[in-house]
Amino acid sequence: MNKNTRIKLNDGLTMPVVALGVWQSHEGTKNAVLTALKNGYRHIDTAAVYHNEKAVGEAIKESGIPRNEIFVTTKLWNDDVRSGNTREALKKSLENLGLDYVDLYLIHWPAEGYVEKLQKEGLTRNIGVSNFRKSHLQNLLSKVHIVPSINQIETNPQMVDEETIQYCKENKIGVEAWSPLGSGACLNNPKIQEIANKYQKSSAQIILRWLLQKGIVILPKSVHENRIKENIDLFNFVLENEDVELINQLNQHKRTGPDPDNFDF
Repeated sequence: MNKNTRIKLNDGLTMPVVALGVWQSHEGTKNAVLTALKNGYRHIDTAAVYHNEKAVGEAIKESGIPRNEIFVTTKLWNDDVRSGNTREALKKSLENLGLDYVDLYLIHWPAEGYVEKLQKEGLTRNIGVSNFRKSHLQNLLSKVHIVPSINQIETNPQMVDEETIQYCKENKIGVEAWSPLGSGACLNNPKIQEIANKYQKSSAQIILRWLLQKGIVILPKSVHENRIKENIDLFNFVLENEDVELINQLNQHKRTGPDPDNFDF
């Protein structure tokens, strides 16, 4: 693997294994995206509800990098899924981003509805879901013709939904980790720090490398240049199997975000 590595999705298209997330980046979004693109990131993840799609689009344009080299993900908010305003919502996101299409459009949280037509129209190259557990995926797959290419879920050393990850693998749905560092909660774990010392890497780099070796796409978020650089500097070392297993054993099913089975928005 290297910073240019891409995974093959179930529709034959590919996506970079490392993304920059911009949730809560606020006024730092544009500079964060520019910094990320300058340092080799080619995957940017935003959402309508983050209210920073315009800043993402401005940075992509200013970067001078050809559009087809950058993988852009945005997400459909729950109200638009429920009301059937999927096309209008995506058109608005495209307007904000200043793009003709996105590379991946995700349903942000489990809600009744899907976006197959938008892919057929060419407004998005791939379609997927976010925060769907196994039961949500089973319900969705019983009603649709196109299997989601990605399921973006909270995944970090203290929160691994193995049942859902296994179901995704069985159905050729890629898994992408949001909150890969557990909103920072995993960084001070003594076992992770011990492994970090062994490899002379940061705790964040150890966790992100662990996820990559599990075949999971990562989207760490930061507005700080040193962290943005650090979070993609993951390809000059490999965790030994014993260290991967040590981190596997840290799972507590402890979420930092909302529970997909019980959310009220």
